Amino acid sequence: MAEIVPFIGLRYNEQKIPNLGAVVTPPYDIIDEAAQTRYYAEHPANIIRLELGLTFLTDDEQKNRYSRAAEYLNRWIEEDILVYESQPALYLYQQEFKAHGTSLVRNGFICGLKVEDYSAGTVLPHEETLSKPKEDRLRLMRATRCNFSSIFGLYSDPSRTVDTALLKAVEDTPPEIEIYDEAGEIHRLWVITDEAVIRAVVEAMKDKQIFIADGHHRYETALEFAREMKAQGYQGYDYVMITLVNLYDQGLVILPTHRVVGNIPDFDLGALRVKLEQYFEVHVFGSVEKLPLFLKAMEEMGKTRQVFGMYGQNRILYMLTLKPEVDLSGILPEERSDAWRQLGVAVLDNLVLDHLLGIDAEKRKSQENLVYTKDASWAVERIEKGTHQVAFFLNPTRVTEVVDVAQARDKMPQKATYFYPKLLTGLVINPLERNAPAPPCD
Repeated sequence: MAEIVPFIGLRYNEQKIPNLGAVVTPPYDIIDEAAQTRYYAEHPANIIRLELGLTFLTDDEQKNRYSRAAEYLNRWIEEDILVYESQPALYLYQQEFKAHGTSLVRNGFICGLKVEDYSAGTVLPHEETLSKPKEDRLRLMRATRCNFSSIFGLYSDPSRTVDTALLKAVEDTPPEIEIYDEAGEIHRLWVITDEAVIRAVVEAMKDKQIFIADGHHRYETALEFAREMKAQGYQGYDYVMITLVNLYDQGLVILPTHRVVGNIPDFDLGALRVKLEQYFEVHVFGSVEKLPLFLKAMEEMGKTRQVFGMYGQNRILYMLTLKPEVDLSGILPEERSDAWRQLGVAVLDNLVLDHLLGIDAEKRKSQENLVYTKDASWAVERIEKGTHQVAFFLNPTRVTEVVDVAQARDKMPQKATYFYPKLLTGLVINPLERNAPAPPCD
């Protein structure tokens, strides 16, 4: 099923850039303008110039952030700021971080993955994509012929065959790269070139399905780019850089994405509570000082029931537990899979936001009445400051739910998952031309 390959990576030369932390960034799609400016200032060779360059009023079709990315890339290669790996490699990527007050380690590996249409069933998405980000990424690929940010994918290996092979290959070996990022998280990278190890991993992955966790736009862009290159007579451009993590890895964490509602005309929390009581058992939990205990109680209750949290401008936390006799068949979209209809986020979005508050799919997409956050305290602050009217808290989507929805060939609701932590951009680049130097076909 999955076809993975080692590749000749392009990495920063530590003799030229001894502080690698100054040249890496999070993925482009979570970088706002302020962060973009900060990364530009941090180092003249920061990967931001390649992955998410600034735009200027004088830009045109010939000179723009994509052409500048290609210029920076070529210059940095010429100046040995970026250097090629001596041979094809797999890259063991380890992240050490804290979640829910606990220190965790997540192991994954970076490789090339052959891109295929989703209909083949080898690579499965779990969320919808938008055309504008894909056009942006495609223009960058055309200009640079590189993958700068890795896709984040999942695979199922309960026996941990792949993990064991990779970890054994680097035991007692210090990482090639160890970086503490701006959040204090540790990123380690080992370069694995042992052909026997690579063969074992490639073989072990052949029967796996790949579930895209983050990077749907990048994957679909890579597929489109491969089709363009094939149409021009070039072969070998149908691999994309991906970091693969075992579903059974103990460091695999999904954070919830809470909903904060505002701009509802004539909003009345008391009236909303009356409506909610038609569908939910509504319990007063207490004051906002109990928020950490509240979230833990929600998580425990969520193991057996569909449960949400609510906080309004009366400064009271409410627990909303779906009544077992409630029939949602007329509220949840009929065309969706059973796996999708069982998601907590699907129930909240369709029953509470849409059915009770009138925030339909288009309004959720435009965010005219809604903001999303993984930080429950930030959601509370929005209510306390009066910028928003009511916050709803969710339990995290389980990894098994992501897989079930993907295998049902369905897509998750918007903002259903936040895989944590994010992968760093800049640890390794996939130079497509270097790995696919095939001449045009006759």
